[in-house]
Amino acid sequence: MTALWAVYRRELAAYFETPLAWVFLTAFSIAAPSFAWHVGGLFESGRADLTPLFDYLPWLLMVLMPALAMRAWAEERETGTLEMLLAAPIPLWAAALAKFLAAWTIAAIALTLTFPLWAAVNYLGDPDNAAIATAYFGGLLLAGGYLAISQALSGTTSNQVVAFVLAMGVCLILTAAGLPLVLDAVASRLPGMFAEALAGLSALSRFDSLRRGVISLADLIYFISLIATGLALAMALIDTRRGGGR
Repeated sequence: MTALWAVYRRELAAYFETPLAWVFLTAFSIAAPSFAWHVGGLFESGRADLTPLFDYLPWLLMVLMPALAMRAWAEERETGTLEMLLAAPIPLWAAALAKFLAAWTIAAIALTLTFPLWAAVNYLGDPDNAAIATAYFGGLLLAGGYLAISQALSGTTSNQVVAFVLAMGVCLILTAAGLPLVLDAVASRLPGMFAEALAGLSALSRFDSLRRGVISLADLIYFISLIATGLALAMALIDTRRGGGR
């Protein structure tokens, strides 16, 4: 735990020592309300809820989480510090988990920057605050799942741009897999069991349940499994780099 805390502080400080965290937080704090206001018609809808925000949140996270995670391991490989990290008396699981938690902290801060919208709908009406809180919780879990997968893919290359493109592609698949258009296309060409399996893999459908205020064990297991899979994959990929240089 001491090693984990040390790497966590190092990673979190590194985000704020470079423009990355500031650019990310600024972009999120502008993009999220903009989608809710101008695209989702938050105040034109006449409803005191944050449905327009959560309508577009998965698509925003699909782009911004890979951007936040692309440096996790790719930068270590590019600068040659990966071998130093692996040679340090730090368990690989602690390094991987600390990197993930540092990025997840930035994502949590970004979500809190949208809280003024929550305050605004409470001022204008009487929203279901329990459902909104559950939707935020779901957004945090979704961000964590995308981050874990994106950080794992960051371990496949020393090029941060390549890591970003790969991660965004996988996050797009996880997001779009639950769309009716995709499921109908799969169902029309393949047996129904394939469409059901694809729907089960969709992060979007799991998030939709949480944004409606419903917390189910299946959804929690899905997101925990997604995060655990990302961390395990990252550790496996990085472990292969021991003694392998860049």
